[in-house]
Amino acid sequence: MKSLTTSLRLLTSTLAMSLAMVPAWAEGSAPVPALTLELNAAQPSDKGCRLTFVVNNNLGADLSKAAFEIALFNEAGVVDRLTVLDFKDLPAGKTKVTRFDLAGTDCAKISRVLINSATECAGTGVEPNACMRKLKTDTKTGIAFGV
Repeated sequence: MKSLTTSLRLLTSTLAMSLAMVPAWAEGSAPVPALTLELNAAQPSDKGCRLTFVVNNNLGADLSKAAFEIALFNEAGVVDRLTVLDFKDLPAGKTKVTRFDLAGTDCAKISRVLINSATECAGTGVEPNACMRKLKTDTKTGIAFGV
């Protein structure tokens, strides 16, 4: 019985020490470098459809230029048009909101926005393919959005 009590105490203290180390380990882990694009809103505008994006550059370096070719799909799932969205400069660690007015486009008829490619991805120490390789997408709209 005494050895069982000793074993339980040893197990309990080992577990307690392991759990105490978890917060220190979690705080020390660096965030994974990523460029996050969120399709935040799609609203009718005087010109057509206004797409609002929230962009967060966590690549660890400033982007002097970031532009993406996107494909807009209609309600039947057919590509309606291809266009390039120029996000311009994206400072490292900064969140930026950018709007694009798509002339002659009805927001209600967009079922999906696909990021086809990065036409520009430039910055000191940034690999040209980093904008696509480290891209994460999200949407706050009813429109599917992704790569």
